[in-house]
Amino acid sequence: MTQTMIIIAREWKNDFLFLGYMLTLLLAANTGVVNASPENAALSEQRRAQGEYLARVGNCLGCHTAKGGQPFAGGYRLSTSFGTFITPNITPDKETGIGLWSEEDFWKAMHEGKSRDGKLLYPAFPYTEYTKVTREDANLIFAYLQSVPAVSQSNPPHEIRFPYNSRPLLYLWRTLFFKQGIYEPDQSKSDEWNRGAYLVQGLGHCNACHTARNVLGASQEDSMGGGQIMGSSWHAPSLTSRQEAGGMDLAIEEIIELLSSGVSQRAVTSGPMGTVVRQSLQYLSQDDLRAMAIYLKSLPENNALSEVSYPEMPENVRKYLAQGEKLYEKYCQNCHGISGRGAPGIYPALAGNRSVTMTIPTNVIRSVLNGGYPPTTAANPRPYGMPPFQQIIRDEEVAQVVSFIRNAWGNRGSLVSAINVGQSRGSNH
Repeated sequence: MTQTMIIIAREWKNDFLFLGYMLTLLLAANTGVVNASPENAALSEQRRAQGEYLARVGNCLGCHTAKGGQPFAGGYRLSTSFGTFITPNITPDKETGIGLWSEEDFWKAMHEGKSRDGKLLYPAFPYTEYTKVTREDANLIFAYLQSVPAVSQSNPPHEIRFPYNSRPLLYLWRTLFFKQGIYEPDQSKSDEWNRGAYLVQGLGHCNACHTARNVLGASQEDSMGGGQIMGSSWHAPSLTSRQEAGGMDLAIEEIIELLSSGVSQRAVTSGPMGTVVRQSLQYLSQDDLRAMAIYLKSLPENNALSEVSYPEMPENVRKYLAQGEKLYEKYCQNCHGISGRGAPGIYPALAGNRSVTMTIPTNVIRSVLNGGYPPTTAANPRPYGMPPFQQIIRDEEVAQVVSFIRNAWGNRGSLVSAINVGQSRGSNH
């Protein structure tokens, strides 16, 4: 081969390399991968991990995964007094999920409560709380969701009763009850307090459960006063009453322990809250758990809920509780003890247990009927459970034993009737 031919061949080779490089850039631009350098790959993975963490804080998996279904593929049925809402597929599938969504589309859903096509979302999706999330955090969550396996799954439409199925009514609802806006830090508070407030009020959307709702389904803004959990017959206790779940008289470390493990010396999480601890809170960093605990402990106390007085017991009530005491000795005493103190780390104490003496007795009735376990967490990998008694004792007996527990060892709570038990027994949620 002559020298001239060698030079031409080298030039052609360089041209082919250049063309190949340009084609690579074009393909990268079309697929969204601009530079696959190790630095950019590490940055992308870091963003994905941050988004995964934030999605855990918001417990996106909990609502967007049907029982036994694929993660984030939706199909979870949320029963309410307005009908049943079916959660959507938020995997990156382009046909049935959010694979065609942009960051802007996702931001509008989180911040404005609007779908990609501009339709107003029903507030069963807690955008009333998520609106407080920053744009940066929303983008990180979106980046994570775009990285999960795409699942082709079309979910059925909502089953909403008339007239609530009329979407124009949402404009009125939003005017009355939706306040759009990112969380604004309180400059008089510490950074740690503000971080806790941001997590509790925003991504954690605690107020979505721990508040009463009006006849139109709107929660009392940032009240944290407790209420019926939407789609469930469980009662979320007040976070502003020391008689229920308020943290006023709890140490910061005790609140952290309860949030991260589901159990503490004086409390055990159960029902929907146990699920939140298992799926979400146990994965939070110690810094974020501490920030949440500091904020929760600082919530102003609702004296109307805390200052509850009960009259002296008449003789007929004493006899009623005596029947409950006999049932307690037969079915409960072996685990919870003669003095109701339980066994630390194994069986929860009933004496001084605020879950037992809550104003609304729904949760303790359900625990007796259905039994159950605290959440399985890294800090409590093998929780001790309680067997169900709904097939063993009658409603009248459940009422008697629960009434006894609520009024023994210094506890004071209202009496429970067989009607209360029957209402809880008839619920499957």
